[in-house]
Amino acid sequence: MNYKIVRLNTAAKKEIEHSVLIIYTGGTLGMAYDENGALVPFNFGKILEKIPNLNNLNISITVISFPEPIDSSNINLNHWVDMAYIIYENYDTYDGFVVLHGTDTMAYSASMLSFMLKGLNKPVIFTGAQLPISAMRSDARENLMTSLEIAISKANGKPIVPEVCIFFNHMLLRGNRAKKVQSVHFDAFESENYPPLAESGIIIDYNYASIRPYEEGKKLRYLNKLDNSVMVLKLFPGITVQVIEHCLNMKGLKGVVLETYGSGNSPSESWFIKAMEAAVDRGILILNVSQCNGGRVIQGRYQTSMDLKRVGVLSGADITTEAAVTKMMFLLANESDETEIKRKLMMPLAGEMSVLNQ
Repeated sequence: MNYKIVRLNTAAKKEIEHSVLIIYTGGTLGMAYDENGALVPFNFGKILEKIPNLNNLNISITVISFPEPIDSSNINLNHWVDMAYIIYENYDTYDGFVVLHGTDTMAYSASMLSFMLKGLNKPVIFTGAQLPISAMRSDARENLMTSLEIAISKANGKPIVPEVCIFFNHMLLRGNRAKKVQSVHFDAFESENYPPLAESGIIIDYNYASIRPYEEGKKLRYLNKLDNSVMVLKLFPGITVQVIEHCLNMKGLKGVVLETYGSGNSPSESWFIKAMEAAVDRGILILNVSQCNGGRVIQGRYQTSMDLKRVGVLSGADITTEAAVTKMMFLLANESDETEIKRKLMMPLAGEMSVLNQ
């Protein structure tokens, strides 16, 4: 991919203390209105005109842009490979990384990179905006400024947040714990099953107890194999045997994220349980995930989930659908042993779920 590179010296008259790489993939934050009132990609070479306060951070900023900005609805596996590769290739050069991304699939991308960048010891902060940077009431300036500040923040010479995160509307969330929940308000993301890593106000108040600790001597590994032979199957009242069997018998299907009710409950009709059992017997991985934003699967808590556990459906505990899908894609490509894939689906790899105790 022919990336576009812009280097901004925001500390031209001072000694540069920090460096950040911004990766612009697309999304509203990087858009501006042209003379006709249409939204067009923003020229990052002129970003200091829009956000002059960047000069106060005393950092060297490099922007690498995808050749064509991508609407986040079009994000695919190749884009994830490119994002992770850019970070891996420039890892030793920069103190931290900020990924500008559309909000619709940001949680998917942040989740996937948390798995692909094994041994990450520097901040990778995803952010975006609900309004373009040129809009009067845009949230882009605050989101970008604070993301850059978090990306360079250190304590005792070590990064404070050495993991993949999402920063939006004053809240820093673990990337693989976040979900988009709003499309018309600035507080677009939430993390119901894990506390925020930080909250920005007059100062940035870090929740150190919830942040993954820095690991001395850890080397970054870039794992770029992914397998998208997966699907999300969301249950609803009245779902038919024809729908279930059609989905589970799709050619090439390897994994299913099964969105169930409440704490992992599903229909108890014999046809449904038999369909699940037949799929598991064919080697299809089925991961049980709650439809509730703050839900946690506890298979066997009610009779309606006991049968799922009996036939070999795996519990996703409190993992989000976004993290479950990307984790399954990642494990299917990077593990060859089915038993090992099942084991790792039910345990945290990058803080994406609580330890399973059932």
